[in-house]
Amino acid sequence: MSKTRLAPELYLNREWGQLAFNRRVLAQAENRGHPLFERLKFLCIVSSNLDEFFEIRVAGLKAEIEAGSPPIGPDRMRADQVFKRVAQEAHDLVTAQYQLLDQEILPGLASERVRFLRRSDFTPAQAEWVKAYFFREVMPVLTPIGLDPAHPFPRVLNKSLNFAVELEGKDAFGRSSGLAIVQAPRVLPRVIRLPREIAAADYDFVFLSSILHEHVRELFAGMKVVDCHQFRVTRNSELFVDEEEITDLRTALRGELPHRQFGDEVRLEVAANCPQQISDFLLAQFNLGPDDLYRVNGPVNLVRLMNVPDWVERPDLKFPRFIPGLPKELEPSSDMFSAMRNGEILLYHPFQSFRPVIAFLEQAARDPNVVAIKQTVYRTGAESELMEILIGAAKSGKEITVVVELLARFDEEANINWAQRLEEVGAHVVYGVVGHKTHAKMAMVVRREDERLRRYVHLATGNYHPRTATLYTDFGLFTSNEEIGVDVNDMFIELTGLGRAVRLKHLWQSPFTLHKQVLRAIQTEAQHAAAGHKAQIIAKMNALLEPEVIAALYDASKAGVAIDLIVRGVCALRPGLVGVSDNIRVRSIVGRFLEHSRVFYFHNNGAEDVYLSSADWMDRNFFRRIEICFPVLDPGLKKRVINEGLKPYLEDNSQAWEMDQDGRYQLKTGRRGKPLAAQDILLDMLALRRPA
Repeated sequence: MSKTRLAPELYLNREWGQLAFNRRVLAQAENRGHPLFERLKFLCIVSSNLDEFFEIRVAGLKAEIEAGSPPIGPDRMRADQVFKRVAQEAHDLVTAQYQLLDQEILPGLASERVRFLRRSDFTPAQAEWVKAYFFREVMPVLTPIGLDPAHPFPRVLNKSLNFAVELEGKDAFGRSSGLAIVQAPRVLPRVIRLPREIAAADYDFVFLSSILHEHVRELFAGMKVVDCHQFRVTRNSELFVDEEEITDLRTALRGELPHRQFGDEVRLEVAANCPQQISDFLLAQFNLGPDDLYRVNGPVNLVRLMNVPDWVERPDLKFPRFIPGLPKELEPSSDMFSAMRNGEILLYHPFQSFRPVIAFLEQAARDPNVVAIKQTVYRTGAESELMEILIGAAKSGKEITVVVELLARFDEEANINWAQRLEEVGAHVVYGVVGHKTHAKMAMVVRREDERLRRYVHLATGNYHPRTATLYTDFGLFTSNEEIGVDVNDMFIELTGLGRAVRLKHLWQSPFTLHKQVLRAIQTEAQHAAAGHKAQIIAKMNALLEPEVIAALYDASKAGVAIDLIVRGVCALRPGLVGVSDNIRVRSIVGRFLEHSRVFYFHNNGAEDVYLSSADWMDRNFFRRIEICFPVLDPGLKKRVINEGLKPYLEDNSQAWEMDQDGRYQLKTGRRGKPLAAQDILLDMLALRRPA
């Protein structure tokens, strides 16, 4: 590969791209055309995204800086250079976020009689209720810690709510340290609704921080509380498990999980009015610098507001509800096996229901002719109907095999618990392959029919998680195609047994063939273009970072291939560079639902090859994960994927952001012609709308 194709100036920085994505999410919160509660949710999503960004990406940058590591990304940026801009961008983003909360969203909700009360707003009746609540629910679980030689600064949990309390006077033992720390236990709700009988609005809420501020003096009898300042620290949350040295991954991981709460500190958030001497003291305790300090004019954890809309019966302040549709091949009472024998079935969530996936496994668990069920699990949630179905099937004597990915970030504990419950009822549970996360989404049912065994398969771009299937866009394919069934069976054997990788007929698989096949498909389009034929690539994914794929796309662009990339999040490719990427367009869709499906289209001289995948075009997906990419073989379903999964996103002029060669995004507007929003088009096309 020539140096020119991998020149650092051809690649954009990953961390900067992630912050740019969060800017686009914040724009949804700024959109006054959205209902107020939805704007609040987008604001909370930004906070949640930033938490993970600091826990993983910024933590990694800090580790590189400390180690003096050479540049490792394709952009060849040093970690300290990246961090400097990250800090500036993140501070600007947080400032804009809280300004929006304070100046628009909270006042707007108050005008709709949904209020978040400050202490100065309390009526006498409310103040009395808050006081009683403090003594009844809060004070019994608090442990104030006065700082002195016998009480050093306490260990502060990752992302927990804490208070630095300034004191004057001496306590019963004659101590006068002047400062104490109060940690709010996680069992306490961060937002509390006041009873209707004392509320002045339809819904009055109060923050736990306000309750503590109001009554913190009760924790320090005989001393004067000068002031109280909330703070929150974010820590490195990567887990360090040496997979080559351990003999039991589940046991090792269970032992490592508690340490996530006490990783190295990477960010300190304090209230805007926190005095400089207090913030400096806290920074020193956490070994952080001025760039790591974030002053916020409001609660230090906005994520806690995410559930508030669910507590308020105001449909007019939320997106209109809808009933997910069903494809014509399925009825609510369909026999899944009969329907799959009649042809392949495609589901597009959340516009279409996830219920058939549950029905598929439910029917398999009950059917006496089903002898085995095999499934991968990456994220499924702490409560999962699907997992309960598999547990029930194992209890009934069926052969159940579940490949559980224990290292699914932030879902490790839930997956450990499911693995244990499955093992207890006799299911075969394996944890995939050491060094490779199992990210593929596969389920296979083996059924005895006419004195032979037949395989029924479900493949998907998203997780087996009923809740996220209502929030994320993903495709799922049901098929009884024998050749695909053999491919899936071979993959399960690779995951559970030992042996060399076998050649698969239809599936592209990481870490063996997916990268090579994607490169080959891109190069084939370049060859068609060079021969004077029509050549086109449309690829939809969450992230595009892998340098060789980007270089291949540059080569295809030079050859004349028309390339449309729909990349929701980070894209390291620079579109529109003269002589390099003139024929490449990049856009990002950010809307009501999180765009999560991966769809790859190659014109291939009129064959129009369409693939769905669990994998983004990133190094980790190609080389460090077990992934699948599967073809859509049925001509009718192939047309559906093009018309539903690609075309609306290319036509979107309302929620589409177009990217320029410097990584800046510009929101498309529908000034010329009718405004088109892909997700609204798909709701009209596939879902059953319910009146607001």
